[in-house]
Amino acid sequence: MRVRPLAALLALVAAAAVALIAVPPVARVTDLTGTLSAEQRGGLEQRLAAFEQQKGSQVAVLIVPTTEPETIEQYAIRVAETWKLGRKGIDDGVLLLVAKDDRKLRIEVGYGLEGAIPDAIAKRIIEETITPYFKNGDFHGGIAAGLEQILKVIRGEALPEPPRQRHGSFDPGSLFFIGFVVLALSSPLGHAIGEFKSSLLAGGGFGLIAWFILGVAAWAAIAAVILFLLALIHQATRGSGGGNGWSSSGGSSGGGGFSGGGFSGGGGSFGGGGASGSW
Repeated sequence: MRVRPLAALLALVAAAAVALIAVPPVARVTDLTGTLSAEQRGGLEQRLAAFEQQKGSQVAVLIVPTTEPETIEQYAIRVAETWKLGRKGIDDGVLLLVAKDDRKLRIEVGYGLEGAIPDAIAKRIIEETITPYFKNGDFHGGIAAGLEQILKVIRGEALPEPPRQRHGSFDPGSLFFIGFVVLALSSPLGHAIGEFKSSLLAGGGFGLIAWFILGVAAWAAIAAVILFLLALIHQATRGSGGGNGWSSSGGSSGGGGFSGGGFSGGGGSFGGGGASGSW
């Protein structure tokens, strides 16, 4: 008969665990409240993406209705540990978390930025920059102004430079589509200057494009050789196959193109540094 209170307690604990707010998929800006317009969210994402490319640090914004039954500190560290913002070993990630219905917010700072953004600085950004906007109902203005202060502080920190990237978010997978186009153009060119020369020109041109996109000479050379051989084979079989021989596969080649939307944490670690506030 005394087992029932224990069972009830265990059920209560289990129910509380289930009721924890889920951590959404990682993104630069996540708004689960519909507070930001698509244009506002896109503008913030572009600013944070450009900053990451320039400085290497990852900064993300998350707006949720509430963090209950957890405190905002508990939920913020759970999100930060799940998303792993910042570069591994450098730990230069920052999370700006807003719990709109709770009227609370927090700046969670990665290990590597605790010197640049100590608790006192994070607190000042919250109280002096963000919350005045929030009190007036301007959430986008407060977030934008707060991010500007956070990014300004990080810019002054001596951090390892990010890896050099070739033209931002251009997807290397689009090389397949470009290769198909170059290969198709090599056929009519072969009539004018000969099969070998047109194949050599196609391979060399594609190699330059590959180097421009990938920024790695070895991969560009391999791409050039592969396309040169494919062009030779294509033109050698063109006469016996009739037409250009590639029409059956052309329809599915143009889909991938520019992805541009991918974002993931870099493996950074957090230890609870930062500050919280309310409005």
